[in-house]
Amino acid sequence: MLRILLICVAHVLLVNVLAAQHLPIDAKASEETKNLYANLQRLSDQGVMFGHQDDLAYGVNWKYENGRSDVKEVVGDYPAVVGWDLGHLELKSTINLDSVPFANMRAYVRQVYGQGGLNTFSWHLKNPVDPAKSSWDKQDSTIQQLFADKKAMRKYKSWLNEVASFMKSLKGPNGEAIPVVFRPLHEHNGSWFWWGRDHASPEEYKQLYRFTVEYLRDKKKVHNLLYAYSPDKFKTKEEYLERYPGDDYVDLIGFDVYHRPNTADTVDTFVADTRRMVELLREIGKERNKVYAITETGLERISQPDWWTETLLPIIQNSGLSYVLLWRNGRPDHYYAPYPGQASASDFKSFYQNPGTLFGKEVKAANLYGPAAPATEAKAASGR
Repeated sequence: MLRILLICVAHVLLVNVLAAQHLPIDAKASEETKNLYANLQRLSDQGVMFGHQDDLAYGVNWKYENGRSDVKEVVGDYPAVVGWDLGHLELKSTINLDSVPFANMRAYVRQVYGQGGLNTFSWHLKNPVDPAKSSWDKQDSTIQQLFADKKAMRKYKSWLNEVASFMKSLKGPNGEAIPVVFRPLHEHNGSWFWWGRDHASPEEYKQLYRFTVEYLRDKKKVHNLLYAYSPDKFKTKEEYLERYPGDDYVDLIGFDVYHRPNTADTVDTFVADTRRMVELLREIGKERNKVYAITETGLERISQPDWWTETLLPIIQNSGLSYVLLWRNGRPDHYYAPYPGQASASDFKSFYQNPGTLFGKEVKAANLYGPAAPATEAKAASGR
């Protein structure tokens, strides 16, 4: 009897330990991927990682210059997180939809990994039912047609094959697969993409998301991905979870939200509404044992000089968020991170110095891809 009791106690303890480890949904995930997932949770207790889309590839008035980064040129440090997009990979193009060569992208991913940072991927893919049309095609019932049309499904599978090959090609210095966050079919509660709310039922969206995960993970044996679910802004937990594919298909939950002051989005309103969404996300993350993040945000051209400390910082401070990703610095009239001389650059330096923000030096010291270590103060460990 005592032996049975001890076995039961040991089982309960093991279950609790496994739950605390925040294991990825992929039971065959690489060790580095498992370590990353555990460390994302650990580090979120210390601060929020700052991210920037395409940070190493180009900035305002420059493109493809080794070592450059608008963020680094302002604060002397790289972002902790860098986002990339796979759009047009499905076409076997050599460049993505923003003209970044995929060969360069691989090198940038290796650089971010070597610096200890996190890479994330979105995918603005074409419409597999009509490949001449873009992600922004608003044709109704595309997902329904995709599963009914064998030719379209073969096309979609061939596109997933390209994604699988690319993800498997991301290798570290010892030949290990580089772990990344993959964020497919994002902003689905809006209707600007063919997989959006007005063009597919909740069940159809879930079916496509689950199929995508299962094909990459189980069919193509890609084991270096953490899967992210990220709608656009939302009002309630019920709305957020309406198209949620299930805990077995999602590692990280997030949302996209942009500050657009030319609407009714005043600073106070934007801060209050976005912080409310963060708190709802925190609740969902705690309930479902998921890492959570703001997966896209920003104020285009950063017209508010103190936006970093008076708008973004109150949203993310003491939030438990893993990271916040700012969108890309595409052109002089389309950018979301400061560059030297930009009006908000001085305020961004104050944002950088805040104990609650984590950049490249902190994640390098945190060893995201190594075994989870006892928590230490990230800023102190980084030496800045």
